[in-house]
Parts: sequence; C-alpha cells; structure tokens
Amino acid sequence: MSCDQSYPFPQVFLVDGGGGQQHSAQPPGLIPCWSFPPAQERVRSREKSRGCMGVSPSLATVVLLLFLLVFAALGFQAYQIEKMKDKLKDMKPEKSIAMMKQLQAHNEFSAPEKQIGHKHEMKREEEEDRTAAHVIGRIESETFPKTLRWNWKTGQAFVSGAVAYRPEDGALQVNQTGLYHIYSRVELLFKGCSPTSSFDHTVFVRRVGHTSPLTLMVAHRAGFCSQRLVHSWTTESYLGSALQLQKSDRVFVNVSHPTLLSHTHYANFFGLYKI
Repeated sequence: MSCDQSYPFPQVFLVDGGGGQQHSAQPPGLIPCWSFPPAQERVRSREKSRGCMGVSPSLATVVLLLFLLVFAALGFQAYQIEKMKDKLKDMKPEKSIAMMKQLQAHNEFSAPEKQIGHKHEMKREEEEDRTAAHVIGRIESETFPKTLRWNWKTGQAFVSGAVAYRPEDGALQVNQTGLYHIYSRVELLFKGCSPTSSFDHTVFVRRVGHTSPLTLMVAHRAGFCSQRLVHSWTTESYLGSALQLQKSDRVFVNVSHPTLLSHTHYANFFGLYKI
C-alpha cells in the first residue's frame, strides 16, 4: 500500500482478521490524509499575533502614545495658566498706576471740552439776548404825529438785548456802541391821488451832545400817480442801511403825511439789530 509522504500522520493499512495483509486483485487506493491540525496551528499563531482582546500590540502602542500626548498637552496648558496668574498678580500695582494715569489724562482732555461747552452755552445765551428790536405800526386815535409811535408787544414785535423802546416818543434807544442794521417801511393810502402827490419817509437819530437830530436815511416819493384818480392809490417806501450808533442814541421814524398811513399793522414796521 502506498501513501503520500508529505502528510505528517502515519499511514493507515487494511488487514484481515488473521493479522495478515489482505491481498486484492486491485491495488488499494491512496488513503487521504487530513490537514486539520496544521489549520489549528495557524489559527493559534494568528491569535498570538493579535494580542489581548484581538488588538494588535502596535495599534495599542499608538493609542497609548496618543493618550500620553493629550495628557502632556493638558498639563502644559495648566502650567501656562498658573504662570499667567502669577504674572497678573505681579502686574496689578502697575495696572492701577496706569489706570490712574489714564484717568488723569482723560480729565485733562475733558477740561478743554468743558470749557468749549461753557463757551457754547455763553454764545447761546448771547444769541438769545442779542441786541435787536422789531416794532410794528400803531393807528393813532386822536392825533397823528409825524414821528411815529409803534407797538412793541403785539404779534411778531419784540425788543431784546441792549436796546429799549421808548413809548413816550417812539424811539429805539441803543445801550451799546457798535454797527447796527436799521430798517423801516411805511405804506400810505392816497384817496385822491394826483401827479403832484408826494411824501417823505425819514429815519433820524437824537444823540447826546447834539441839539438837533441827525438824519440817517431819507426817501422822497413823488410821481407815483401819472394822472388824477378817483379811487384810492396805495404806495410804500422802504429804507435800510448799516450805520454806526453810539451808546444812548435814540432812533426815530418820521412820515410827512401820517394821516395817510395804511391801517394794516404789518405794512408799517421799524427795527434794528447789532451786526
């Protein structure tokens, strides 16, 4: 009987009951040899190479190194935090000194701002108390003097600052020397207008030390009617100029025909303001 010698297990023979070899007319076939034990040895060798719980030693080593790196980084960060805390403790006095310096600098910087704000407030007060006056026409009930009288409390009329209205003579009196813009407007209503109709509109000042008034502005209107008209005719005159006035000067307005003044209050006005 022949067998493949590459298998490590002993050969198997068939014998008869008498203990002799059994001869057969046909040569016996080869008996197969099983290879289960080598397969088991390969499985054991693979299990040994995988290590504990099926994890290879190289993979376990890499994971362990990663954990060590993480813990090392955490420890380094904790060390840096403690070091920064110590530096902050040492820097507290210096920081307080720096804050005091910043506060002083802020106070020094804000002082000019306060001064500027105070100047603005003063300027606003000056503007509110600016020397100016505007008075409007008044219709006389008894007499019509050539030097006109005015309403200083009606409608848009006002008086403020270093100027005052004198109701007894119709003057605007200035209490500061300076340059003033003075203006006046009058409106007249002619019932029987003719080519010879005319009137004068004058602004003058009475000054301390001068016996006679000083004329500031004057307008002579004539020829506004080309022919005699039966119906009424309205005409007006406006004067305005920048003039130098002295303290205690009194400014007046004269009209040659005061009885012809329009009864519209806002058509006749007089005023001044300091430039």
